[in-house]
Amino acid sequence: MKAVAALLLVGMLILWAELPTGSAWSCPPVRFTCALHNPRNACLVDRHCPRGKKCCRSFCGKKCISKPPAIPV
Repeated sequence: MKAVAALLLVGMLILWAELPTGSAWSCPPVRFTCALHNPRNACLVDRHCPRGKKCCRSFCGKKCISKPPAIPV
């Protein structure tokens, strides 16, 4: 009985480890900020953007950006 429970637990841990988490990429860091007190935003959340784009903080307000190109290793 204990072996079956241990095997079931191991199987569940393996499945849990392989589940995707959120989006495949995150917003790039912003190093400088705008001098405007309340800059205009093109979006507020990801669903305000077209498919394949994400709502990210930019230099001045939020805007929809595309996934950055993959850097070959």
